[in-house]
Amino acid sequence: MGSFDLLHVYYRADRSRQPQTNLQVEPLTPKSGWCDDPEHRLYNRPVTLPFHASHEKMWRGDRLYDIVVVLNCNMFPAVRGKGSAIFFHIARETYTPTEGCVAVSPEHMRLLLAKAGAHVRMVISA
Repeated sequence: MGSFDLLHVYYRADRSRQPQTNLQVEPLTPKSGWCDDPEHRLYNRPVTLPFHASHEKMWRGDRLYDIVVVLNCNMFPAVRGKGSAIFFHIARETYTPTEGCVAVSPEHMRLLLAKAGAHVRMVISA
């Protein structure tokens, strides 16, 4: 399906400690969003809320984005309609499917990020 660099880590500082990793890490805020409007110039990019175009809220009520890693999927450049907000994030406790993302338990996420550094790639195959 693809091979994707791990670009950037966001986390909920109000819920847990910062993940240990060599990747760039940044805390989320209630104003953190991600543009998913293919007609907008910030398509597939982080945005600050409130935001007038279609977007995803990164500060969620559930735990899915307590740690979320941006994958280099349709990023440079972002091509309209080729997908946005494809992340590596925390799985639901029941491991129900995501909307195109990769998800693991919080424990496994922390283990993987501790070993991740520059030029680490996630390979996804069918």
